[in-house]
Amino acid sequence: MNVWIPALLSVLVVSVISLVGIIAIALREKTLYKLLVILVSFSAGALLGDSFFHLLPRAVGNSGSFAFNISFFVLIGILSFFVLEKVVLWRHCHHLLDEGAECKVHTSKPFATMNLIGDGVHNLLDGLVIGGSYAVNFGLGLTTTLAVIFHEIPQEIGDFGVLVAGGYSRGRALLFNFLTAITSFVGVVIALLLTSSIANFTIFLVPFTAGGFIYIAASDLIPELHKQTPTIKKVLIELLSFSLGIVLMWLLIFIE
Repeated sequence: MNVWIPALLSVLVVSVISLVGIIAIALREKTLYKLLVILVSFSAGALLGDSFFHLLPRAVGNSGSFAFNISFFVLIGILSFFVLEKVVLWRHCHHLLDEGAECKVHTSKPFATMNLIGDGVHNLLDGLVIGGSYAVNFGLGLTTTLAVIFHEIPQEIGDFGVLVAGGYSRGRALLFNFLTAITSFVGVVIALLLTSSIANFTIFLVPFTAGGFIYIAASDLIPELHKQTPTIKKVLIELLSFSLGIVLMWLLIFIE
């Protein structure tokens, strides 16, 4: 029960983050664009920081050495998220980072519906990795939850834009975004049940999570930042935000 309570509270917070699309309504597009650049940069740093400062060291601690199976499970995580992105069309359009450029393939209602399906699967995986991390210890669960939250904020703003562009009203877009977010509860329940019934399940799940986080940061977030026209100011802001995400995860080592 000591594991279940923080894990369920964490996915509750992650689910509520889906309502962050309200920010997109309140802010001007130019202001939102500047905010997204900072959030995406910070998120990329946090995901990589969590992977290399928390998840992979914990995986090594569980196995006693950086064994072949750890590398294998990291690659399985990367491959799984690649397949998810291709087959379920999970890739989200952060077109606001292109300063107003429209992502044409994302403006149809069928794609918006597919985006909801993909987002539901993605949030289910979020629940899995959060539950699996708490099953190891509280500190790892907390850092993984924070990494997920930092990624969810810019992603959910992008999802909201996709749904509105696909024909959903703002109210329905917020509602459906929230409904897909609560699939994370299913994921956390599955993870906690598996870790309590299958011996050493976290030996697989922890490096798998690290692989997924590395994939998201390297193939989804960082390429979005490269789409802008670079200026010294923009590069410095991105570098500072990226570094802050890494530093935060490093500081959180001391709570584990």
